[in-house]
Amino acid sequence: MFLGLLYVDCLLGNGHSLKEKRNHLLRLSQRIRNKFNVAISEVEGQNLWQRSSLLVVSLNSSKESLRKNLSAILETMEKEPYFQLLSYEIKDFGLHHFLR
Repeated sequence: MFLGLLYVDCLLGNGHSLKEKRNHLLRLSQRIRNKFNVAISEVEGQNLWQRSSLLVVSLNSSKESLRKNLSAILETMEKEPYFQLLSYEIKDFGLHHFLR
């Protein structure tokens, strides 16, 4: 079993308030949760109206499938018209020693 983390730092254009930013992020997060069955949360920038850092967490029995899934999530985010990717990091961890 593998645990994958996708950390995304982004700018959110077209928003003029925290309320608009949160609405954009809520819709994006719900779409990603429903499509990919992952956990997603804003972990930094909660009080900034144009910037955000998101963390996506996923589990998979295959490391290759896990990375493919996280890459697909990143592509989904990048297709959003108001979303500008600044940086991202993907990490994966084997959980075999925890599951004995």
